Amino acid sequence: MKLCLLCVGRLSIGYLREGAADFEARLRRYAPLRIVELKEEKGGKNDPVFIRRQEGRRILDRIPQGAFVVALDERGRSMSSEALAGMLERHMLDSTPELTLIIGGAYGLSDEVKQRAELLLSLSDMTLTHQMARLLLLEQLYRGFTIVRNEPYHNR
Repeated sequence: MKLCLLCVGRLSIGYLREGAADFEARLRRYAPLRIVELKEEKGGKNDPVFIRRQEGRRILDRIPQGAFVVALDERGRSMSSEALAGMLERHMLDSTPELTLIIGGAYGLSDEVKQRAELLLSLSDMTLTHQMARLLLLEQLYRGFTIVRNEPYHNR
């Protein structure tokens, strides 16, 4: 199973960039990982609906055929690290060709992207910047693979 992370925006904060690079390298030991950074919408004069719609179109254009899509959303389903590991394992066993995870921009995701997703996932009840969400998601994916492989990273 391949992993694809579709992100609106780049990591501009140094410590987040370093942390993300570390977990990207760790994750690549378990599955091929592709990270696609899409440009944030600059037009729209701060109209959140317009911005979400424009970014949403670019996101939908980049989702590969046959991918299982997980979109991060503050109103999404919460899940434990163990539950995330279980989901990863199910998709590996089912030979899902690609797991595509989507992180929206500052105004979140369009309704069309949310409707395309098979799972809306919340990392926290608290609001996170999309840059922080990216680091946390990468860490949780890594943690999930170590749980599946019964490796010592996850202490339970």
